[in-house]
Order: sequence, then structure tokens, then C-alpha cells
Amino acid sequence: MDTRMETDISVTPYLSLSAAFSYGIASMAMVFINKAVVMQYPHSMTLLSLQQLATALLIHFGRVMGYTRAKGLNMATAKKLILVSLFYNANVAFALASLKGVNIPMYIAIKRLTPLAVLIAGCFSGKGIPSTQVTLSVILTAAGVLIAALGDFSFDLFGYIMAFTSVFFQTMYLVLVEKSGAEDGLSSVEIMFYNSLLSLPFLLALILVTGEFPDSISLLFAKSFSLYFLVTLVLSLVMGIILNYTMFLCTIVNSALTTTIVGVLKGVGSTTLGFFVLGGVQVRALNVTGLVINTAGGLWYSYAKYQQKKAKPPKLMVDLEAHRK
Repeated sequence: MDTRMETDISVTPYLSLSAAFSYGIASMAMVFINKAVVMQYPHSMTLLSLQQLATALLIHFGRVMGYTRAKGLNMATAKKLILVSLFYNANVAFALASLKGVNIPMYIAIKRLTPLAVLIAGCFSGKGIPSTQVTLSVILTAAGVLIAALGDFSFDLFGYIMAFTSVFFQTMYLVLVEKSGAEDGLSSVEIMFYNSLLSLPFLLALILVTGEFPDSISLLFAKSFSLYFLVTLVLSLVMGIILNYTMFLCTIVNSALTTTIVGVLKGVGSTTLGFFVLGGVQVRALNVTGLVINTAGGLWYSYAKYQQKKAKPPKLMVDLEAHRK
């Protein structure tokens, strides 16, 4: 059957909202799935390698079979995206490592500081200073995070160092993804493909350096007899692909700052569930106060961005993806 290429797609409010909502749902689900996996399988580098390998193979065979018209490998493009891949994998690796010692509500609380970091990075990268409403809403969101975190710190030094380091690398790769999509005309699937392919050499090196191999392989085969582990592992691989796609799409269609704010808002639901599942934590009044402030900041930001979008004409996004009809 024929396929078609669509370009110059107008980024409507519906597309922007759909991309943001999809990323929020996928991101929330991924936190719990990764937590469930690392509780049984602590070799985070090997897990991330499996996720990236599954992503690269799926996109490759999808292109061969005609389900997507993403371009093939181009060395010039690959060189431009090396830093994106490096920062992405550093973010996920440190995030997975932090989940070994940090409970879900506190992990999310730390990761919610990313919007403030993205805002600061945007100022230094030439995007200029955001509007007063956007700036104040992000600061309010971060303030809510800190208040919530003060109410429930089951302190784990290693876990917190890993989580804060993950925030730094997440900020860097989101800014670079936004820049790559806008300047190079790359679709979200193409960025996914390059990111996964370029990740594998880094991850294989890390597996050897950290000493995960060969224990990680031995444990993987030993755990393969557990149906619960196999189900969570497969879910982790599938959701890793979905999360990457929705994250890159949201960043290209909207912005790096919008992607991080969506992460903050979905964190409210994740935090609530995190109090009760996969180990749970004790609910305290300070946590609830912080979450209310955090949510107010996120809603304020959403309103401010909506007002900005109404005042501007729709932008055009080059999307090289086509699906079999």
C-alpha cells in the first residue's frame, strides 16, 4: 500500500494538548514500572540498554516495512545528536540509580525542580527571559516541591545525589532536543532512532566499567523463569519506547519548558499513588501543602502559556512521519 509524507503540519492547540497529555500519562506509568523492575533487577545500565535496543530495532523494522518514512542513518545528523544521546542516557541512568534508594514521592519531588533549571538554561542559551507569569509560576511550582519534600525526607545520600544529577542532565537534553527539532527539521521518531542507536556504545561501555557484566546477564536469565518479572520487563521495554516518542514529540511541538511542566503536573498523581504502592511512605500535612502549591503553580503556568499561544499565529512543524493507510 502507498504511504504519504506530510510536511508543514500546523501545530494546533489540540495537537499541543494531545502531545503533552500523552507524555504525562506515559511518564507517570514509567516511574512505577521502572521502580517495580529495579526492585527485582538492580542492574540499571543493562535495563536501559535493553530499552534502547528495543527502540532502535522497532523503528528500523518499521522503516523497512514501510510503517514510517523516517530517514535512514546520516552520519552528519548523528554527529549533531551525540550530545543529545549522551545527556539523555545520563539522565535515565542516574534516575534509575536514584530509584534504588529514594521512594517515589521524593524522587518525583526532586525531578520537579527540572522546569526551573530549564528556564534558567533557556535564558543562557539565548531564548530570552520568559514572561512574568511564566517565571513566577515555575518558581511557585519549585517552591511547592521544596515544601513537600521537607515534610517527608527519608534521607538517602546516594539516592539524592543521583536524582539531582539526573535533573541536570534532563535539563540539558531537553534544551538540545528542542533546538534539534526546530533547526534540523527532525521528527520525533527520527530523534528517537538516533538517540537509541547512539546510546548503545555508551551504555555497553558503562556496563563494563560499572561491573554489571556478567552478573546482569546471569541474573536476567535466572529471573526469566518468573512471570511477574517478565511482564514488568516487557512493560518497561514497551513503555520506554512510548515515553521516548511522546517526550520528543511534546518537546518539538511545544517546548522544553512545557515538557518539564507536564512532568511536574503528572507528578501530583504519581506522588499520591507513591504514598501507597511499591513500599509507600507516611502522609504528612507538609507534603499535602507543598503539593497544593505545586499544582497551583502548574495550573498558573498552563494558563500563562495558553494566553501566549492565543496571541501568536500557529507555528508550522515539519513532520516526516507517515503511517500505512
